[in-house]
Amino acid sequence: MTQGYEPFSKSLDEFLDRIRNWYEKDEKEFKKGYDAAIHGIKPYPDGTPDGVKYDWKKPGIETLCRFFREWYGWESGVHNGLDYIEKFSWISYENEPGRNFVISGLGRYMTADFTNLQGMQMDGKLDGDKWHEVIGKWIDELGPKRMDEYKVENWKTFNEFFVREIKDGRRPVDAKDDIGVVVAPADCVINMVVDNLTAKTRINVKTVTLSVDELLHGSEYARHFDGGTAVSCVLMPDSYHWYHAPVAGEVVESCEDVEGAYYGFRNFPDLLDKGDVGYGYDYSDFEKFRRGYLILKTQYLNASGGPDGEGYVGMVPVGLNSIASVNFLDKFKSPLQRPVTVEKGERIGNFKYGGSLNILLFEKDRFPAVQLLQGQRIGVLEQTERTAKLFRGSYRTRSRRTNGR
Repeated sequence: MTQGYEPFSKSLDEFLDRIRNWYEKDEKEFKKGYDAAIHGIKPYPDGTPDGVKYDWKKPGIETLCRFFREWYGWESGVHNGLDYIEKFSWISYENEPGRNFVISGLGRYMTADFTNLQGMQMDGKLDGDKWHEVIGKWIDELGPKRMDEYKVENWKTFNEFFVREIKDGRRPVDAKDDIGVVVAPADCVINMVVDNLTAKTRINVKTVTLSVDELLHGSEYARHFDGGTAVSCVLMPDSYHWYHAPVAGEVVESCEDVEGAYYGFRNFPDLLDKGDVGYGYDYSDFEKFRRGYLILKTQYLNASGGPDGEGYVGMVPVGLNSIASVNFLDKFKSPLQRPVTVEKGERIGNFKYGGSLNILLFEKDRFPAVQLLQGQRIGVLEQTERTAKLFRGSYRTRSRRTNGR
């Protein structure tokens, strides 16, 4: 729950009555903020599909209420939920008043309240009977080839299905006995973010900015990543949604619930970026989102394979849009009473429905690039239907942050 506000709504009608009341009374300048957000909405990028557009320009609170009612009633396939996230993102798209509205004040509490309703809904606490049909639609759209990777269980709620478990042996951990090898924490799209981090002072690399101190919520371990590297690992909505330890060692600090915003991308199309998800994006957005973090203490090796000292790797699971959940297994939840031993590839936690990514942090000169050996997987030759639904490259253009537009 967002601190300092009344309890979350117990039904959609209660939620809609609440935001109508805020608007009519302009409580804490809710009306002023929403009207400014709508006034500042920018035109869609050229080629934006009709299915992700929404007419936000109609004045008044009923447009917002109508949208939330439609969203709450979604009859989802794999991509339908992402459509609604994108429709909502036009409020903050290159629109500073719109972004301010959804990341602060009652606007932020509104998104938290609605997110909580969706979470209860998908956990089966509301409208529980509807999910068998929805799960069936997801399974049909994923298809037998992708579903063959997962254990088939009697999923009773949508979120049980969403965090479905992979079959044994389908994700073997590479070089498990070589402590110098870093592995992907999740099924994800990987991009280097920043290669010269500073702990306290925001830096700007081609306008890709990141403050490790803020990202780690003021942790004393932030200083270890001064001059280091950050890597983003973005999960797709239809992927396996557990995340795992990228290295072996000990978890020396954790926090599974750093309070933050639920929505507020400056440029959602830029994040997707023609399928190269996250490339060139300004990751400072994510310092404001709800997130967690772990600090892993690990060993380094020298050229002979012997010890080269100890150091740290940071792991920051970020909940983006919709349920925005960051769930650690009990052994990794804060406060830790003592360091917790962890194996490379061991499960750390999961994300329930919504957008999500992990940001990995490395110390200076320890992770200069993403490096692969011959024969290892670098990607998938996608079905065109999946590309169209999840990446929609037809109207994504190369990030202006990297091509000088």
